[in-house]
Amino acid sequence: MKVYDWIIVGGGITGAALGYELCRQGLSVLILEQHPTLEGATRYSYGGLGYWSGKSRLTRVLCQEAREIYQNLSEELETDTQFRELDLLLTIDFKDDFEQLAADYARFATPPTWVSVEDACALEPLLNRNAIAGAFTVRHGHIHPGKTTQGYLKAFRRCGGEIQIARVLELVRSSDAIKAVKTVAATYHTANTVVCAGGLSRSLLKASGIPVYLYFTHEEMIETPRVDIKLQTIVIPADTKRFQLEQQASTKSVEHLWDEPGHELIPPILDAGAVQFLDGSLRMGQLSRVLSDPSATIAPEKGEAEIRTQVGKILPALEKLPGTWHHCLVAFSNTGLPVVGSFSGVEGVYIFSGFTNPLVCVPPLAKRFANWVQGQEDEIIANLSPAN
Repeated sequence: MKVYDWIIVGGGITGAALGYELCRQGLSVLILEQHPTLEGATRYSYGGLGYWSGKSRLTRVLCQEAREIYQNLSEELETDTQFRELDLLLTIDFKDDFEQLAADYARFATPPTWVSVEDACALEPLLNRNAIAGAFTVRHGHIHPGKTTQGYLKAFRRCGGEIQIARVLELVRSSDAIKAVKTVAATYHTANTVVCAGGLSRSLLKASGIPVYLYFTHEEMIETPRVDIKLQTIVIPADTKRFQLEQQASTKSVEHLWDEPGHELIPPILDAGAVQFLDGSLRMGQLSRVLSDPSATIAPEKGEAEIRTQVGKILPALEKLPGTWHHCLVAFSNTGLPVVGSFSGVEGVYIFSGFTNPLVCVPPLAKRFANWVQGQEDEIIANLSPAN
């Protein structure tokens, strides 16, 4: 009977990067991923790298490490991550509190600069100058999240890692330890299991009697094929409602509702924005719904219409472009930080999920995690651990 050093549940950017870093330590690693092609939050990400956005010492360290990693990641993984830098435009609505926004952005490691409507439209000619009161701008990293993840997975295989396409049913618990992972077709034995399943992480751990302050939203976005229109920047609102939603949806007053299907905990929000990839395709959205059931059915018509209308107000040329509506789960925690580390009272099980800023935080934290499990002390991992 083969016993892996590590089994990773989930093959998105979190599982792929972590699997690669663990394999580089000489460990035997199996990734279990239910989809044969990339799906979920990684697949439908904007691809942004906000490594200017660190506020605390912890996040500033991770952002700086991420920036250094991405400079050489294409070469390391032997793949084109499509890493580049471009202008991020954070559009200001007429109803926004400008002074409050300016104070909030001043707290970042690299504070965005305010620009007038005229200057914003010079940076992004597709903007509707009548729809904004100005903007903040900052240089922003960008990658292709799908190609980057596939690069990690290929490098993982080159290091000796294994991948099985299978849906995980449960973590097999024996007394106070997780000893195996059961899928639809087989049971895999392991010394250690790390859950990188994004929005499904909470329910998977709960089924094994392991509580975690981890949550999820149902996200909706539209993806277009290659178009002739050229978006020069990444455009998102300066007043990003997503962060407020995460705070409201993870308070103690609604905690009990997360384990009962059928609840919409708070009203949905829409952060109307768009990004264009190097192949000419666009992704625009993003509508977030807080539904307690991860398998809830989302009808596309209403969400797609709302996304198109709101994006069209800011970027009129995008409103009627041909495109396909998509839906996925996005995980978050109750602290605004990822949940990374071990659990109290249960051995052999770890968590690596809840990334609000995943493409920035995942690569440096994957390196740190791999060193930490090999015995190296890490203050950042300790601060993110659910055992604390």
